[in-house]
Amino acid sequence: MKIAVMGGDGFIGWPTSLHLSDAGHDVHILDNLSRRWIDTELGVQSLTPMDSIQERTRIWHAETGRRIHFNLIDLAKDYELLKKWLSEHRPDAIIHFAEQRAAPYSMKSDRHKNYTVNNNVSATHNLLNALTELNLDAHLIHLGTMGVYGYSTVGAAIPEGYLPVGIETADGETFSQEILYPSNPGSIYHMTKCLDQLLFQFYAKNDGLRITDLHQGIVWGTHTEQTRRHAQLINRFDYDGDYGTVLNRFLIQAAIGYPLTVHGTGGQTRAFIHIQDSVRCIELALNNPPARGARVEIFNQMTETHRVRDLAEMIARMSGAKIAWLPNPRKEAAENELIVRNEKFLDLGLEPTTLEAGLLGEIVDVAKKFAYRVDRSRVPAVSAWTKDIAATIDHDPEGKRLKSVS
Repeated sequence: MKIAVMGGDGFIGWPTSLHLSDAGHDVHILDNLSRRWIDTELGVQSLTPMDSIQERTRIWHAETGRRIHFNLIDLAKDYELLKKWLSEHRPDAIIHFAEQRAAPYSMKSDRHKNYTVNNNVSATHNLLNALTELNLDAHLIHLGTMGVYGYSTVGAAIPEGYLPVGIETADGETFSQEILYPSNPGSIYHMTKCLDQLLFQFYAKNDGLRITDLHQGIVWGTHTEQTRRHAQLINRFDYDGDYGTVLNRFLIQAAIGYPLTVHGTGGQTRAFIHIQDSVRCIELALNNPPARGARVEIFNQMTETHRVRDLAEMIARMSGAKIAWLPNPRKEAAENELIVRNEKFLDLGLEPTTLEAGLLGEIVDVAKKFAYRVDRSRVPAVSAWTKDIAATIDHDPEGKRLKSVS
């Protein structure tokens, strides 16, 4: 297939592009490189040194003989350029990663909230609008988040996208139907993914677009089979308080002798998936598209759930690291259970990669190798959900800041 990977320079987009190219597909990356600019804004860099997207794709061609094409296009702003590209290339499938992906970043300030909404929602709508205008029957696969469901405890398993409900009619009968699981976003970022859901439902119903929405858990891990092939194909790896995912952050903190930062009670239960499984799931979804006119296909793209404090205690035992219990910058329940259904990918043949010492150790080894690139001042999570919470945030978990003498 000819596949357009929107946001193919990113944390999931790059290994997905390599994985699909390796499988024989004709891969075209469309990206505005905004994630690299955000690094500049935040004054932090990927733990792993990344070459330019042009150099990355050159190395891939030199190693494999396969080409990955790069196009500098901003989906949120360059509608006519996007439509022209789609009209000329008419891809068979489109994988949409082109959104600002960090909840903490989306809550940093009013400017960051506006950017996240404008970028994410406009990118999604521009893409759907262009597909409809061009009558392009490409299978659209979107990387969403488990966060659309929220993290409240209801005592029942979260279904894959749709919830069966009974509605009492005027004559006392019960009418049964399936509705989108009620959205319960916990940040501006998660809210944009909820808005994406509604856009997908409308365009699938109104214009017959074929859409798959992947509600993904927190990604951990460093390498995929393809990124291991050459040092310059390495994936980006975020450790900072805005973009670093919790398990990867714990492992990096352990590797550099930084306290494992657990916020609140650590009772937050989250869904997880290894990065190798993430790219496998995207390929499985690609090979199993919905029919034209069908409702949006929704998968829960996760393999296991863990409580944050349990992960911290496991890493502490493994590494001897200390745990720092800090105020929670997020506005969320202190404790929650999370039961998630994920039969669809399992039925399609996914063999989950679960937390194993070897893979965890691999991350620690990568962190130690590139520890010289870590700016310890960027490790704490300090982006607060409200102004009241901001006043309680600990910016110095190591206790190294100079203190006044009284």
